[in-house]
Amino acid sequence: MYRVARGAAGPVYLVDLPGYGYARGGRQAAAEFERLAADLFTGAPAALLLVDSRHPGLDADRNAWQWLNATVDRRAVVATKIDKLSRAERRKALGQLESVFEDAVLPCSAATGEGLDELWKLIDRLANNNSRSRKAAAATAPPRRLPRR
Repeated sequence: MYRVARGAAGPVYLVDLPGYGYARGGRQAAAEFERLAADLFTGAPAALLLVDSRHPGLDADRNAWQWLNATVDRRAVVATKIDKLSRAERRKALGQLESVFEDAVLPCSAATGEGLDELWKLIDRLANNNSRSRKAAAATAPPRRLPRR
């Protein structure tokens, strides 16, 4: 759990739930995880789902997105590790991800910094509940430009 303050904006809490799709321990562990996550999101109605861009459409990611849609007021999908894909693979993966999640997907790379400025803007919009809807924000967002390799 991380408390992040950036510039003059109010702080936000980033909570990492690693391995949500790989929890071990059977039904009891899954039920406990779901209770914990539901408690965590009560009163904090914004979430980012980070998905590996190399594996679009994993059942665990789909299930997490369905759960977030039912639980969280404001949410978005971020495709990580975009630097590991060729230009053609990126286009294909992002198209698949946007089809699976039926929403815009923000491509990012921690390794190269690609998409990080856009990620901070997205976090600000979600955390501060700016009046622009996600669809309006996506419609007015600058077109994605993929770096040449």
